[in-house]
Amino acid sequence: MVNKTQIIILAGGKGSRMNCVDSPKVLHLVDGIPMINRLLATVCKVCEKPTLVIGFQGEKVIEATANKFHYVWQKEQLGTGHAVAQAKDDLQKQGFDNILVLYGDHPFVSGKTIRDLIDCLEKSGDNVVLAMATLKFSDYQGIYNNFYNFGRIVRNQQGDIVGIVELKDADDEQRKIPEVNLGYYCFRASWLWDNIDKLQNYNQSKEYYLTDLIAMAVEQGNKIPFITIENPVEGLGINTKEQLESAEAAL
Repeated sequence: MVNKTQIIILAGGKGSRMNCVDSPKVLHLVDGIPMINRLLATVCKVCEKPTLVIGFQGEKVIEATANKFHYVWQKEQLGTGHAVAQAKDDLQKQGFDNILVLYGDHPFVSGKTIRDLIDCLEKSGDNVVLAMATLKFSDYQGIYNNFYNFGRIVRNQQGDIVGIVELKDADDEQRKIPEVNLGYYCFRASWLWDNIDKLQNYNQSKEYYLTDLIAMAVEQGNKIPFITIENPVEGLGINTKEQLESAEAAL
């Protein structure tokens, strides 16, 4: 099961909001360990040689990870969807059944969550094109305040996931939704590669959002199975020094 799945880690971002412009964000230390290495230690228990999408000062990422993995360059920072698209040509040729996407600045996802997400897709039937992870809570207080900037999960009256709205594009009611997208997806590879180039950048950031694939799948008549992560630490992303401090405290 696991051998049929390739894991992509998006690791091309700058560390500008970390007040450090001379190092890639994923090389910032979390409790003394570069966050990308912390994530890779977990990922490699599931996937022997994941793909890292690198960009800003990517040579440093290759060096810090001992040049042991598969690296794909994202020359321009045009969003998460654009980042995954850079790996299409290489990975499509390798014939993987599934593609699981993680983020280099989310270093605490567990091996269990990765396996559960793959299982969620595998056990949902051949006609299901993707599975995703969400985090639910009562309000944005305490540790959950770290998730205020995350995309909100939009459901229909039947409780089915029908889309994700990013905070900057959300209205006042959508911002109150106490369920967020963590950005962890497992796709059927054939569907992903058939649809990744259909993404549009009609949003405030003019970026290609990987999240738009959720709405695209729904529009095509697909239901979206999901897992709900119980430990909020697994969903923590690190974009600022305050978030870094919060993550280290959570450890």
